[in-house]
Amino acid sequence: MSAGRTTKGESKRKSEVVTVRLDPQLKYLAELAARRQRRPLSSYIEWAVEESLSRVYLAYDPSTSSDTLKDVANALWDVEETDRFLKLALHYPDLLGHEEQRLWKLIRECGFLWRGNYRGPEGEWQWTVQESSLIWGKLREHWDTFRKVARGELHQSALPSWERRKPKSEVDDEIPF
Repeated sequence: MSAGRTTKGESKRKSEVVTVRLDPQLKYLAELAARRQRRPLSSYIEWAVEESLSRVYLAYDPSTSSDTLKDVANALWDVEETDRFLKLALHYPDLLGHEEQRLWKLIRECGFLWRGNYRGPEGEWQWTVQESSLIWGKLREHWDTFRKVARGELHQSALPSWERRKPKSEVDDEIPF
């Protein structure tokens, strides 16, 4: 069989390369553990990381939530980077890094991305930041722009705009009697 082709039933999942530094003693002990399990060191490390996910609680206080990273792994994972980010931001915003927080703020404050209504005496566009209000496709379409603005590579004016106030054509033109 040629390289790059998979047989029926074979996983098409690709592995990511990660470089880690280990203390010499820890590396030696990990190598011994890998030998005991008859697997290469990289496979042992992957297994050990996967096993540890069931002991990482997502709440600061495990008594308030029993969810571990392993429990919610499928709910947080997606093949699309945009969707992975949104799932994390919507459910665990405290896990976002600084640049991710900037990105999430831009997304939360962009009415173009959210379902909402024109409300109030000024007819302002208002929305609620929740998963069911987000228009995922619009963000996917403009994802690179949002990321570049968050990194400071583009000015905020590059972001998509929306009608902040109800357009005049939609204002009731009723004549009072």
